[in-house]
Amino acid sequence: MLRSSVRTIGVMTSGGDAPGMNPGIRAVVRTALSHGLRVMGIESGYEGMLRGSFRPMGARDVGGILQRGGTILQTARSMEFKTPQGQRLAIRNLNNAEIDAVVILGGDGSLTGGHMLTTQGVPVVGIPASIDNDIYGTDMCIGVDTALNTIVDAIDKLRDTASSHNRAFLVEVMGRNQGYLATQAGIICGAEMVLVPESETPFSDITSVVDEAYKRGKSHAIIVVAEGYSMSVSEVASKLEELQLGFTTRVTVLGHIQRGGKPSAFDRFLATRFGVKAIEFLLSGQVGVMTALNGRDIEPVPLATVISKRKALSPEYLNIARILAR
Repeated sequence: MLRSSVRTIGVMTSGGDAPGMNPGIRAVVRTALSHGLRVMGIESGYEGMLRGSFRPMGARDVGGILQRGGTILQTARSMEFKTPQGQRLAIRNLNNAEIDAVVILGGDGSLTGGHMLTTQGVPVVGIPASIDNDIYGTDMCIGVDTALNTIVDAIDKLRDTASSHNRAFLVEVMGRNQGYLATQAGIICGAEMVLVPESETPFSDITSVVDEAYKRGKSHAIIVVAEGYSMSVSEVASKLEELQLGFTTRVTVLGHIQRGGKPSAFDRFLATRFGVKAIEFLLSGQVGVMTALNGRDIEPVPLATVISKRKALSPEYLNIARILAR
C-alpha cells in the first residue's frame, strides 16, 4: 500500500492535446483532495517537469473547465526527457518539490515516459488521451469521441456541397498510423470508400469505386483517407482527376480542428472516470499502470504492456465499411 507514503501528487498533460483532458485534470485534482492529498500541476508536460514548472492546485483551480477543450496545464513534446540526463533532472525536480507520485494524461509517447519514471522508482499512473485511439489495452481513449463527432459534422457539410457540384471529395483525417477515425467516420457518414494504413488498396479499386458511383447516377462520392495511408490524399486526388471519371475532384484536410472543441458528453464522463480511478489505483499501490476501459469497467493495465504492443484496427469495422459503401 502506498497510501501512507503519498502526500503530494503531480498531474500533467503531455503530447498532443485531446478534448477531455480538462475534465480528466478536474477529476484527478478533486479526487486527490477528497483523500487529503496535495496536488501540484505540472505545466507543459515533461518540459515543465524539466524546468520545475509546478503550481499548487485546489478545487477552485479546476472549476468551470469541464466544457473547455485543450488543457489548462498546457502540453509540449520533450526530446531532452528521453535522455538519461533529462530523466535524472526530472526526478530531481519532483523530489525537490516533494511530489511523491504523478498522474500523466497523454498518448503512447507520454505513457512511455511514464514507464521510464516508474522503472526509476517514481509511482506513476497513466491516463490514455489520444484522438487516434491507438493506445493498446483500452477500448477507448479520451478525445476520440469528440474528434469523431467533429469529423462527422465536417463530412456531412461537405456532402451537401459535393452533391450540389457533382464532385468527389477526398477527406483526410488524423490518426497517424491508425485508421480508426477514418474507418468509423466512413461507416457513420456513408462514405463510398475508406483508405487506411492497415489495409493497402490497389489504385484500380479506388478508380472503380468512383467510376461506378458516377455510372450509377450518384451526385457525389466521398472517400475518407487516414493521414497515415501509403499515398498522400493530394496524390490520390491528382490521379483521379487525370482519369476524368465524371466527378471533379476536391481535397479537404481537416487537420487540427479535430483536436479542438468542447469535449462530448462521452469524453467528459470517460475522462472523469479515468481521473477518479487513477487516484484509487495510486492509493491502493497499483502503480506503473494505465487506466483502461474494458467493456464498461475501468481496469489497470501495466504500462510495460501498453507500450510494448500495437493496437490493431478491427477487421470487422473495415468489412462493415466495405459492405455498406455499395
